[in-house]
Amino acid sequence: MGKKVHIIPHFHWDREWYFNTSRSKVYLLKNLSDVMTVLENKPDFRYFIVDAQASLLEDYLQWKPQDRKRIKNLVEAGKLIIGPWYTQTDLLLISGESIVRNLLYGISYCKKLGGYMNIGYVPDSFGQAAQMPQIYKDFGMDDTVFWRGVSDDEVQKTDFLWRGDDGTVINAYQLPYGYNIGGNIPEQDDELEKYLQTNIIERIGKRASTDQLYYPNGFDQAPVRTNLPELIQKANKLDKKNFYEISSIENYVKAVKKESPRLEEIHGELVNGKLMRIHKSIFSSRPDIKTLNTQVQNYVVNILEPILSISNSLGNEYPQGAVDSIWKLLFENAAHDSIGSCVSDSTNEDVCMRYKQAKDIAENLTEIHSRMIAVRIKNEREKTPITLTLFNTVPYKRSGLVRAEIYITETPFSLKDAAGNSLPYTILGKKDMTDYVLAQIIRLNPSKKCYMPHRVYLAEILLEADSLPAMGYKQIYMELGKNSEAVLNNNSNKVITNKHYEIKINNNGSLDIFDKKSSRLYKQQAVIEENGDDGDSFNYSPPYEDMIISSLNVKAACKCRHSDIYDEAYIEYSMLVPADLRERAQKKCTVIMPVKMKVKLSRNSRVIDFSLEIENKAESHRLIVKFATGIAAQFSIADQQFGLIQRPVKRPELSLWEKHKDEWNEMPLTIEPMQSFAALSNESHTCGIIPKGVREYQIVGNDFDTIALTLFRSYGYMGRENLLYRPGRASGEKIIATPAAQLKGRRKFNFSYYIYPGNINMSDMAAVAKEVLSPIQVYEYADFLNGRLIFVQEDTITDLPDSYSLLELKGKGVVMSALKKAQNSNKVILRYYNGLLNEIAVPELNGLTNFHTARLLHLDESTNGNVFIELDCNSKDLPKIRHCKFATIGLE
Repeated sequence: MGKKVHIIPHFHWDREWYFNTSRSKVYLLKNLSDVMTVLENKPDFRYFIVDAQASLLEDYLQWKPQDRKRIKNLVEAGKLIIGPWYTQTDLLLISGESIVRNLLYGISYCKKLGGYMNIGYVPDSFGQAAQMPQIYKDFGMDDTVFWRGVSDDEVQKTDFLWRGDDGTVINAYQLPYGYNIGGNIPEQDDELEKYLQTNIIERIGKRASTDQLYYPNGFDQAPVRTNLPELIQKANKLDKKNFYEISSIENYVKAVKKESPRLEEIHGELVNGKLMRIHKSIFSSRPDIKTLNTQVQNYVVNILEPILSISNSLGNEYPQGAVDSIWKLLFENAAHDSIGSCVSDSTNEDVCMRYKQAKDIAENLTEIHSRMIAVRIKNEREKTPITLTLFNTVPYKRSGLVRAEIYITETPFSLKDAAGNSLPYTILGKKDMTDYVLAQIIRLNPSKKCYMPHRVYLAEILLEADSLPAMGYKQIYMELGKNSEAVLNNNSNKVITNKHYEIKINNNGSLDIFDKKSSRLYKQQAVIEENGDDGDSFNYSPPYEDMIISSLNVKAACKCRHSDIYDEAYIEYSMLVPADLRERAQKKCTVIMPVKMKVKLSRNSRVIDFSLEIENKAESHRLIVKFATGIAAQFSIADQQFGLIQRPVKRPELSLWEKHKDEWNEMPLTIEPMQSFAALSNESHTCGIIPKGVREYQIVGNDFDTIALTLFRSYGYMGRENLLYRPGRASGEKIIATPAAQLKGRRKFNFSYYIYPGNINMSDMAAVAKEVLSPIQVYEYADFLNGRLIFVQEDTITDLPDSYSLLELKGKGVVMSALKKAQNSNKVILRYYNGLLNEIAVPELNGLTNFHTARLLHLDESTNGNVFIELDCNSKDLPKIRHCKFATIGLE
């Protein structure tokens, strides 16, 4: 019996790459129209796969809405195969919520057009995240088809089982040699006959688990091969032993399953770069874009959606359409090339603009809904003319230092809560804005008595909040004429302290951190290290002749300031670095790189906050910050989508690379991604880094005891050849220069560091990182601000209490992933996951006066059987979750 070859017509449609989105959409108009014409007029051209991206259909119909019925007819006929994704997302850089929403929006859009392919098809994602089996399965998908991440050292066949980190198993089908191997089928008989045997039967057949062979016909932005049916007829005449037909991915999967092969199993994250490139260090390409992704992604999920949910529970409309717009902008940027930043400078400008648009919409939605709540809170407006409403968007009570920009007046003031308790605050700096602010006032009701200050300042302040309600708000006010300020004074000692640490600033700008509870001293922390980058937009790669510059060899200036609630150190020094790779090879340093670092301590917090600024005048180099933990490790611990992951500090396949470099496309690297933290841990202590920009780390040092966070890297070309870490051809286009990717000028970086005297589970590291990345929001209101400054609004009825909690979710290791309104109902969607390592988490739901039922849901927000809990005002235990498990709850 011969082989059955499933020739699967498709195109892989990058929405942008070395070209921009506009060019892509223009060509999509022609190519997709041509595809439909062929499907409509050639009955034997049975299928075409539209790259599993619903956004392509939406782009097309935006400009050709008259073709909607045409598309719908072909989809319903099973000929035009669409979905399930909205865009072909990256799977390692992008958050779990972004991946889930991408599928949710993609499936929803495709259903309106007649249906979707129920298979996780990702032909070009740079590696496969370990949680994808659980995500696919919860969307009702048992199968995934992908290319990158698995080699023949791990599994012999291209059909295998894939077990995710939570234990979920799905069927996986690896595209044999990529999605574009069948893009150029020859038409001459002698060439075609040889092609069938060598390229398909022999090459593909040797790794197939059955007699069913997958052969994709298409490539990037490819036109439809209109004569494919005729070529297949010719193939069947030339090769009588085997059978060729136009097929679909779903047909191929069904055919493999029908033969019931015994499949090998592979586990976890799939990032092997032997047979194809993974671009393992793409996590730091274009750090400006990566920083925007981190900031906007975190803001939408950690701030915007929870505040909108709180607002909706108080009677305000949930702005679903606006939120949809934000997510679609983020999905466009989440596409593997876009977020990978392996694109032209022009395309990067488009990516940056979409982040700006998403950020602007999100911040303004947060502002107006915060305002709609704040102005309804009952208070004595004449006695409390200036109020601050503090929003806590984590699902448990919270205290701590809050940073905000607010307007203050010339009058001293005390901050007080509704019970009259004074709250200490520290003013970090202020700027006179009197003329600007007072000129913006609009009085809709001139008869109303309002407080009008003589002077107005925009101030950056820190205030110490106490017991903020879980997932809710608390309003405080300024009592004018009193004073609860904790004044910030200069401190002549090179030491800052709080309840947990004493930090000494050394002459070279490094830190000696003394942990008071464990009496452990961590010497020479926060060391800046610079080296060359001979890579491109796809990969970091050190030059063959590198030169490493360390801040340990500089002399730093330091100023410290102290208040009763806050300490900070301002450290300044300069590093002399090579101007470019040529100078680096010559061991010359001619460029001064000024470094300004601020280290910040809140009096009761174990989190140490850092802000760093450099002036970049050099080219093709990389900057990292290093923290030596004293933990000689075999594994690092980081968070991935919906859980924790352990990664070896030295890749086991490195020995195979060393022996057979000529067989590998890319060197195995321990440069890794994270979602919100990376840590080293043993039974006695845990040290973790929490980035707010680039989310890439590596464990370095002779004993693998040092966490290195990538801050920045720069390069000058989209693609380069023969890199140290990636030999051979260039990835992308080697002639396309990317001068903007050198990122000259002032660059700012923010991150936090956390030390805990106990193991990773005792430290609750995932929950700490979530809290750091969900800062308390402050909304200030005063009548004199109600005008052009914030858009004038009429007075409203005051009917809300001074504090409010929507719900409370507790439990060791339970981390909330999302709180939002359901897409197509009035349910509140609560999603959480296990943030512990190999331990069970037991969630508990409290404060239930707003809901009467909690129901377990799938990720598509449909009911997961009939599992529900009747709620009352008492606490309720929710389903326990194992390592790396998530749960989605619909609250009604």
